[in-house]
Amino acid sequence: MTQITDLNDLRIFAEVVGHGSFTAAARALGTQTSKLSRRVRALEEELQVRLLNRTSRSLSLTETGRQFYQHCVAVVAESKAAKDIVEQTLTTPQGTVRVSCPLALLSAGVSAIIARYVEDNPQVQVLLDATNRRVDVVEEGLDFAIRVRLPPLENTDLAVRQLGLSIHILVASPELAARYPAPSSIDSLKEWPTLAMASSSGRFAWNLVDAKGEAMSWTHQPRLATDDLASLRIAAIQGVGVALLPRELVGEDLQAGRLRQLLPDLATTPGLVHAIFATRRGMVPAVRHLLDALVAGFGALNEKWYGGR
Repeated sequence: MTQITDLNDLRIFAEVVGHGSFTAAARALGTQTSKLSRRVRALEEELQVRLLNRTSRSLSLTETGRQFYQHCVAVVAESKAAKDIVEQTLTTPQGTVRVSCPLALLSAGVSAIIARYVEDNPQVQVLLDATNRRVDVVEEGLDFAIRVRLPPLENTDLAVRQLGLSIHILVASPELAARYPAPSSIDSLKEWPTLAMASSSGRFAWNLVDAKGEAMSWTHQPRLATDDLASLRIAAIQGVGVALLPRELVGEDLQAGRLRQLLPDLATTPGLVHAIFATRRGMVPAVRHLLDALVAGFGALNEKWYGGR
């Protein structure tokens, strides 16, 4: 079976036949008549068949050339359709975006940002992996993953875009706070029941910074430890213990009176909420615009809870 090595020759042949002459085709393609003639003759030699009958005044198709021309027109049309799809993808947000995000961040506002983005971009499908596990963006075929890390960010070959900040504060339910004297220092909480994120070492500590920027670490034995911040939030609301939780996660609870902030001069070092992805090169609009929406959304959240800090 003969295999054509250069599909551009099919387009050239279709242009020559479509325009009725080598001269007209050369004018349309912005090239030389002799070059087109050589390419078509080379195509015939490659196929080992005559496609065109040539005279000094006319050009006509052989029967094989007529059938071959019909397929060339179809190939050119499919090629243009394929190119149009790519160009449309590069100009209009569309297609599928695969994202991974921790559960607590989804509850703290990411779900709402993504929902608004999908509503505003009906040609985009977002496949959201809600998980607290560490994911491999490349191996799992993700467009990007959202993470929270304390600065400085780890060295990586992946690209990073910062979305916003996340600061943890101490909170307790009003019912729990009513059972104990108002705390004046972190040590005042030693009699209070506490909650914590799970620790593989079995040691539980809150690493905090005071209003003067001085760091401290306070160890405690929590009544409940879990790797799910949303579960800690629920336990705190139910009065199980004091919890160290992201301000953006409990902001509505504080406003509604379901939780109360303790020791407001103490908080964690701001964590960097960021998206991590394979490369910036060739990023399609659906991914780029979603990242832009997340940056704007986190900007609004940071302004609301941290005063734009």
